[in-house]
Amino acid sequence: MELYGAKIRAPHALVMTFLFKSGSLQEKIKAILQATFTHSRNLAYFVFTYKGLLATQEKLHGSRWQFHSFLAAMVGGWLVFGDNNHINSQINMYLLSRVLFGLSRLAVEKGYIPEPKHDVFPLFSALVWGFVLWLFEYHRHTLQPSLQSSMTYLYDDSNIWHDIRDFLISNKAKPTK
Repeated sequence: MELYGAKIRAPHALVMTFLFKSGSLQEKIKAILQATFTHSRNLAYFVFTYKGLLATQEKLHGSRWQFHSFLAAMVGGWLVFGDNNHINSQINMYLLSRVLFGLSRLAVEKGYIPEPKHDVFPLFSALVWGFVLWLFEYHRHTLQPSLQSSMTYLYDDSNIWHDIRDFLISNKAKPTK
């Protein structure tokens, strides 16, 4: 579990740290290692908590029920991922998008909503991008900090050009004198 967390977090932390964080190389490496450790540890704690609670409920009831999974995960989520920090926030947001997608598919599968007659993915994409850029342009403070950083780099910093190096190497705004 910790190895899985390291495989997931280390590349992300490496890219985000070198793109958006300032500081010495030593400070950047420390931040990458800390983020990787925290992500890995939290995943390991969650899996241990979830599986332990699942096994306990199954032992108490004599069999496993669907609700056991939900309850064990809720308790594990509260205990492990309930601390509002940037790593837990990213993990929870990552999961939220996939949960909503899965619940939408399940609602169609169970007949709660009708099967779409046409591919709804283009509409889904249009709404996601419409909302995120509207939030970025007019309510930036509501977006998660790493998303703000990425979007600032793409949509604000790219407005300032000095020469071709800005396009090829870095388009960060240079301080005015």
